[in-house]
Amino acid sequence: MITYDPLWETMRRKGITTYTLIKKYAFSRGTLDSLKQGRNISTATLNDLCRILSCKVEEVLCYLPDEPPSEEANTKKRKKTV
Repeated sequence: MITYDPLWETMRRKGITTYTLIKKYAFSRGTLDSLKQGRNISTATLNDLCRILSCKVEEVLCYLPDEPPSEEANTKKRKKTV
């Protein structure tokens, strides 16, 4: 799972607000909503954020491994495919 939690700390540290991203850098509210909701963003958006914030990718997003499916979930999955 990808999380954008590092982005908010980086923005705070750099003194950039969501208002600044919208007004000065023409970010859409939809893109910011996607970031807040943890939805997918494009690599172009990721590139823009790194450029604006003068930061590395890991200061914008973080990869967290998904939990392995439980045995119960695997059993249900097998029953559906049979």
